[in-house]
Amino acid sequence: MRLARIAHHDGVSFVALQSPTAGGAEPGAAPVDVCAEIAEHPFGDPTFTGRTWPLADVRLLAPILPSKVVCIGKNYAEHVAEMGGGDAPAAPLIFMKPSTSVIGPGLPILRPADSQRVDYEGELAVVIGQPCRDVPEARAKDVVLGYTVANDVTARDLQSSDGQWTRAKGYDTFCPLGPWIETAMDPSDLAIETTLDDATVQKSRTSMLIHGIEKQIAYISRVMTLLPGDTILTGTPAGVGPMVDGQTVSVTVEGIGTLTNPVRDRP
Repeated sequence: MRLARIAHHDGVSFVALQSPTAGGAEPGAAPVDVCAEIAEHPFGDPTFTGRTWPLADVRLLAPILPSKVVCIGKNYAEHVAEMGGGDAPAAPLIFMKPSTSVIGPGLPILRPADSQRVDYEGELAVVIGQPCRDVPEARAKDVVLGYTVANDVTARDLQSSDGQWTRAKGYDTFCPLGPWIETAMDPSDLAIETTLDDATVQKSRTSMLIHGIEKQIAYISRVMTLLPGDTILTGTPAGVGPMVDGQTVSVTVEGIGTLTNPVRDRP
């Protein structure tokens, strides 16, 4: 199932994106995605209200509003090398972004005046589907709602000067998520690509993760309880670099889609 969160003329809803049956479209016509409204929330076994909207008539929002965003640093070997970080971490290196950093597709990433270098970091994100703690690796996928695309935006100069990452990772708009959540897929070997103004700047596969998704979930859940909607950013490949006002950054993960955001200087 492909889950999204939309703004429509009556408000905001969780929806499942559906394509019409072959018999419901004109011969030769391009398929039109339909947003079928989910009652209350998408966790567990969602039920539907019967209301629908064409995707073209609504605005996609961040597909989830997590209580917390937990991120994994230095999780691709080539990225560790480009950052001059020495050996790869023996265990997942975790840090957090506040929920207020989350934005959806199409909204601008705002570069704060107190940073001279704001970087893109394209990533696969995991959305948790149930409350969980101390999850064994063998059961990790059982607690997953699905997968989406993320951009772990980073004020690189502040990350270096502060010596810890909260400010550099935590500005408003520094966690674009979207465009939707895919619930039925194998995330173990997906192509991931970031483009900046149509030039490819990052290209790798999730099979290159140092610490896999099951290990990440098990490790994080030994530290903190994960709640439905909590989102894990699994790490970024090599090729991170700066964005400036007027540029557009897009992150594509195979089997999910593309998350695109313009970049603007914060007023």
